Parts: sequence; C-alpha cells; structure tokens
Amino acid sequence: MRVGVDVGGTNTDAVLLDGAELAAQAKRPTTGDVTSGIVAALDAVLRDAPPGAAIDGVMLGTTHFVNALLERRGLAPTAVVRLAVPATRLLHPLVDWPDDLKAAIGGVFYMAHGGHEFDGKEISALDDGEIRAVGRLLRQDGIEAAAVCGVFSAVDASHEERAAALLCEEAPHLRVSLSHQIGRVGILERENATALNAALSLTAERTIGAIREAMARLGLDAPLYLTQNDGTLMQADYAASYPVFTIASGPTNSMRGAAFLSGVRDGIVVDVGGTSTDVGALVHGFPREASVAVSIAGVRTNFRMPDVVSTGLGGGSIVSAEPLAVGPRSVAYRLTEEALCFGGGVLTATDLVVAGGLASVGDAAPAVRGLRLIQRRVEDLIDRMKVAAGPVPVVLVGGGNILLPDNLEGASEALRPAHAEVANAIGAAIAQVSGQVEQVFSLDGQDRGQALAAAKRDAVAKAVAAGADPATVELVEVDEIPLTYLPSNALRVRAKAAGDLLAAPQRGS
Repeated sequence: MRVGVDVGGTNTDAVLLDGAELAAQAKRPTTGDVTSGIVAALDAVLRDAPPGAAIDGVMLGTTHFVNALLERRGLAPTAVVRLAVPATRLLHPLVDWPDDLKAAIGGVFYMAHGGHEFDGKEISALDDGEIRAVGRLLRQDGIEAAAVCGVFSAVDASHEERAAALLCEEAPHLRVSLSHQIGRVGILERENATALNAALSLTAERTIGAIREAMARLGLDAPLYLTQNDGTLMQADYAASYPVFTIASGPTNSMRGAAFLSGVRDGIVVDVGGTSTDVGALVHGFPREASVAVSIAGVRTNFRMPDVVSTGLGGGSIVSAEPLAVGPRSVAYRLTEEALCFGGGVLTATDLVVAGGLASVGDAAPAVRGLRLIQRRVEDLIDRMKVAAGPVPVVLVGGGNILLPDNLEGASEALRPAHAEVANAIGAAIAQVSGQVEQVFSLDGQDRGQALAAAKRDAVAKAVAAGADPATVELVEVDEIPLTYLPSNALRVRAKAAGDLLAAPQRGS
C-alpha cells in the first residue's frame, strides 16, 4: 500500500492506495508551518487504514520549497561560481534577480576560467588554483551553498564536476549544485535555476528531516519520496539534493491523478482548489512541459516545469459585489470558519454555489452572475491551453470543482471522476520515477543514431539512480532539434525515461 500526500494552499490531502483501489482518504486544513498539517492528514488516513496494512512508501507533494522562495526565508547563504572567463563578462550572475531575493541568499558570485563551446572545445582551461582560492573565500565568508555553472556544460560537464570537487576540498561543509544536472541549454536561465536549488538546500534538509521525524512519531516505518514537477517521484535523499524539482509539483500531482481517475490520456485538467485554479494539458497521461522560460519567485529559469496557467480563483475566493469580482484574495484554509455558509461573515465563491442552488436563499440572481463569471474565466484558461481549435476532454478535479458547471465552452465533455477532490494526493501515490537529460551533440564526430542512443541511455540511468526499477523503465519522450543556426552540424536532444518505483528500496532512501 502507498500513502499519497499533497499540500495545497488551503487543504492538505492524504490517501491510502491498495494497488489501484482507494482504501482511505483524509482532507485537513493546511497549517502555517505546513508540517503539522501533513502530520494531521497522515494520522487521519492511517486511522482509517485496514488492520495490519503494510505501508510500502509515503509519496509527498509539498509547498515548503516554493514558499521559502516566495517568502525569502530559510535560504542558505549561496554563491554562484560561473566557469566562463574570458567569455560572458557582459551579464554577471544574478543580474536579473529581485533585489530582496538576492539579498536573502547573499548575492555573492565569482567568475572563473573554464567552460566549453557547443562542440565541446574549451573556452579556457579550468584553473585549479583559482577554484581553490574561491573555495577558501567561501569558507571564510560563511557561504553554505554554491551553484557551479559552466558554459555548455550539457555538452561537457567535466569542468563543473572538477570545480565542485575542488570547492568541497577547500570548504567540506559546502552544498554544491551543478547546472548540467538541473537546467537546460541557456546559461543565464540554467544558472538561475541552479542558484535557486543551492539556496533551497538548507530548507530541504530541515524539511525532509522534520517530515521523517513526524512519520516516526506516527509509527510509520516506510520510505519517504517527494513528487517532482514532471509527475514522477524522487527518493527523499535525492530530493534533498534537488529541491527545486518539487516546485509546481502540486498542479502536476492533480493532473496525474486526474488522468488515473478518468482514464483520459490527452486532454485538459482543471484543478480548482481553495485558493487558486490551475489548468494544464495532459499528453500521454503526463503534464505537458513548458517550452519557454518560466519565472519562479521573480527569477527567470529554464529547467523542466509543467505548462500550467493559474488564476486566483477557488472555493475560498472572496467575492466583491460592486463591481462583481471573485478573488484573487482568499480566506484559504479558514474557509470553514469565515465563509457565510459555515457561519462566518465573508462572502466566498463557495457561498455562491450554495446560494445559486437553493431557491430559499433570497434572490439567486447575484450568485448566478458570480458563477457565470467564474465559468468564463476558467473557459478562457482552457482556451489558452489548447493547441487546436476543436473541443477536447476536460477533467474537473479539486475540492472546488463544484464551482463549475458540466457544460464548458471548448470541452467535448466535462468529467468529474470519483474521488476528484483528492486527485492531487492520488497523483502523488501513483507516481513513477523518472530521469531526464537534455544535451547538445556535435555530429562531426558521431552520427545521429549514436547521439540519440547516448541521450536515451543517460535518461534511463538517471531514472534508475532516482529509484526506478530497471526492469520497468521505458522511454516516454524523445525530442531532437537540429541547431541550424550554429556553424556546425549540431543536434539538441532531450530524452525522458520513467519506470515503477523499486519494490524494495534501501532503507534511508
């Protein structure tokens, strides 16, 4: 049996899955410290578990890490070390960061020799002495994390790996993130993503440790996994090294859960929570990835992210009468205390549903107008996510899906599968384990087939390293793009592999 947990802005949901069957579910308000809300949801679902149930793993989707970035708290003092001199001097690291976020991590950066051209030739040789000197400075200045980024490290990662080893020799306490393991081609965005990951390293260790302690207090002796933003899992220790991959895992969990519950493999998913509504596209049962740079906490990045559009609209959204408006402000996890239908004094979107459906509640016309406003906003988001003009299947999930009608413009059908209100936690519980690579190959020394084979092999190896059963790993996506704008025969290849969680993972993973 698996336990799936997903932390939202309003509620923390937990489910217990026995194979494909839902054995128990719980929904508890998300708490200010997040962790206690997770404990409450876990405790509730375990109490409803069948006697003698053996838990194979806990799969958790959490907002801890994105909240740390948004709130600028708990971030490790971080330095960016760029390997590029004499190139890339025009735009220095952290150049486009918000001032307050830059200050929260220290705003320290160093430019050093190294890096490669797109065809693997060195820009300049790595200077061991120079890197060691940087390491000593980091130790003296109390820097706790470092983001190492070399130009075209996706082609040749040797400079990043060597620099990391030298930095750790001089500053053994340092938590080092390498850009070729995190971002895509494009140095500034990849460097940004790597710096965010490094800054989150301290929060990741503390959060994962706290969740493990909470599981121990509940007597839950099972491996812990965190969900990634591509709809798959990573072992807790792996997640401690790559916390940035959990950002936007909530909408992804909902989309994977929607596909599982409805059987829809290609379509649109609308996840209506208590605070916001997320709309994304399913492709072969997985969320479609964003093809452009994505901003996280005001920082432009290019690592994998789901292609999701969001709006401040949910069951707890506050309604203003004149002029009529719904959201973006929300009562969030205080819905059952502050909404009118629960005895509170705030008019919320949930109150519109109650009033619009009961003739005995005075004049229903304002409620009907409010619900139509909500419907139009969601229909606009659906239209933005479609890649063709025709109608597509739409799956409605989340506890706030009652805000929407069964007839939506642009939808061939609107599906509300059973247990839609906990689709996010179900998506976490059913998640597979994946590995993904993106690399530029020069075809002067090898043919296209060799480049594709190398990318596929690396993707499978990454999936296995993250905890996938080697016997079940399959390639789920392979993209190749000829780089015709470069003065050579170059090919960019992205490959993704996924497999089932290893049946008997090692303890502590």
